[in-house]
Amino acid sequence: MLSNQDKKYLRTKAHDLQALIQIGKTGLSANLYQTLDDAIEAHELVKVSLLKTTPIDVREAAIECAAATHAQVVHIVGRTFILYRRSKENKMGLKA
Repeated sequence: MLSNQDKKYLRTKAHDLQALIQIGKTGLSANLYQTLDDAIEAHELVKVSLLKTTPIDVREAAIECAAATHAQVVHIVGRTFILYRRSKENKMGLKA
């Protein structure tokens, strides 16, 4: 579990990131989960945005994606959310 201090650190790191994943009108799928899992393993910190045509709510999408990829939701703002999962190399240096 991430502490509030860790979440604050990760939010500052994610501020300048572009969204790597966009969820569109097809919503959540196994292919999306696999792509997201690969992106999280490569980058540890991933920003995901929902297009206006997405049929699900941003909170629901964040929780579903986090559960499917064993990641943690760092922050949700607007139609964007940030996921974190420590990779094998621990690039961010967090102890979580």
